[in-house]
This record gives sequence, C-alpha cells and structure tokens, in this order.
Amino acid sequence: MSDRNPKPTKADRQAAAREKARALREAQLKKERRNKLLTRWGIVVGVVAVLVIVAVIVINSVRGGIPEAGPAPANANVNGGITLTSTSELKPTEPFEVDVNNLPEATTTNAAGETVPAGVEAAAPGEPVQIVEYVDVNCVHCADFASTHADQIASWLDAGEVTYEYRTVAYLDRGSPTNYSSRGANAAACVADSSPESFWGFMKAIFAQYPNGEIDNAAMVDMAESAGATDVKDCITNDGFRPYVQYTDSLARAAEVSGTPTVYINGAEGDLNAFVETVQAAIDANKAEAAA
Repeated sequence: MSDRNPKPTKADRQAAAREKARALREAQLKKERRNKLLTRWGIVVGVVAVLVIVAVIVINSVRGGIPEAGPAPANANVNGGITLTSTSELKPTEPFEVDVNNLPEATTTNAAGETVPAGVEAAAPGEPVQIVEYVDVNCVHCADFASTHADQIASWLDAGEVTYEYRTVAYLDRGSPTNYSSRGANAAACVADSSPESFWGFMKAIFAQYPNGEIDNAAMVDMAESAGATDVKDCITNDGFRPYVQYTDSLARAAEVSGTPTVYINGAEGDLNAFVETVQAAIDANKAEAAA
C-alpha cells in the first residue's frame, strides 16, 4: 500500500521555511510602513493643533489688547450711531468718552409701547424720517441690502426726507481671523471723524468689497482715500476708535439686536422686504401731518 501522506523531504521543509520567513518579513514591513504613516499623520495633526492654538492665542491677544474706554469719533452719538443728514453731511455731536463697562441705557419704549434701542424715535411732523440700521461690514445680507437700496437712500437723503444712522457692530468677528468686522467699523469711524463728507462713499465702498473678501488695514486706508477721506491712515492703522466699536457692539447686544441688517424706520422695527414702501409711507405721512 502506498503512503497517502508522504513525509516532507528536506527540500520541502526548507522551501516551507523560506516561505514562512518571507511572509513574516512582509508582515513586518507592512507593520513598519503603517507605523511610519501613523507617525507622519500624528505629526501633521499635532502641527495643525499647535497652529490652531497659536492662532487662538494671537486672536485673543489682539482682541484683548483693545482698550475698553476711549474717545468717540466726531459726529458719533451716545447710542453707538453715526447719522447722515445728506450723502455729504453728518449730524454733529458733542465730544464724549466711552467705556464698555459703563454703558448707558440700551433700550427705550416707543409710542406703540414696544421696546426699541435707545435713540430710535419717530420724527416730528415735517421733519426727516429717522432710519437706523445695524450693520456688520462682513455681513452678506448687509452688503446685499446696501447694493439694493443705496441709490434710493441717497435720493431720500439729498431731498432732506430722511436721516440715515449707521450703528456698525462686530458680531461676525467670531468667524474672522483678522477681526474684520471691528477693523471695518473702526475705519468707518475714522472717516466720520476726519472726513464726514466721505462717510457715505466709504460705507458704499466697504459693502461693495464684500464679494472680494476681507482686506487689511492698508487696503482700508486706500478705500477711504478713494472715497475722498484724508488724514485717516494713522487712525485706521492704529485702531483709533476700536473702543467705540466695542461700545457700539455692546450696546447692540444689550438692546438684544439679534442680527444684521436690522432696520428701524420712524421709531419701529421695519420689514426688510418692504423697506422702500415703509419708508415712503412714513415720509408721505409726515408731510401730510405737517400740511394739516
């Protein structure tokens, strides 16, 4: 009878040993490659984490380095606003200091019994209708609103039918590594302070910039100068009115203004979708009351 399971020969045993050794080497090489890859990714993740931490520290340091008190720009008001009486003129105000730790009353009650931000009020008969807009220069909806309505607002302003008050907040700094909202608001304040005749042009320009992304302070200086402003470089570069920006932002939050743009028309919050109709109706009503 033949042996169904013959004993392996020496050559067979050597071949099997070589195959086992080769398989072990391949397994070891795969393990080493996997470990190297994990090590490399670990290093990458570690570097990214360090960069994130450094960025947070830098951002917080920059934000934390802004004084909480300081002068308000010329032509700014205690409610955090800057008011246009025409496209080339601002409503003048008395000089004052701000302190984010000592805010005035943030709200008032209008004629309808509604709580509105302080300084929001209906115009007397025959007087220009008051419009107050809370804006953030990094807000896409603010940019769209400006693009849609700037020409009409300019027409009302230059006809003496409305005043237009910008309260420029910094809600969207949380999503900007460069504090763009605060820097843009500061630049607007700088223009209002030194070149009030250029304020309207600067606000139009900075909202028109939105689709192109954030810009640095040097570019903001160029933008302000292109709008006709002078003597703004030091103020924009050195955060001249950042305390006022914080003050305006803090007042808006205290008044529970939840987002931008938020618009108040003749003492009450307006419907953005019916902005033109609401303002024109208020203008017509004021004229009619004055003529009665």
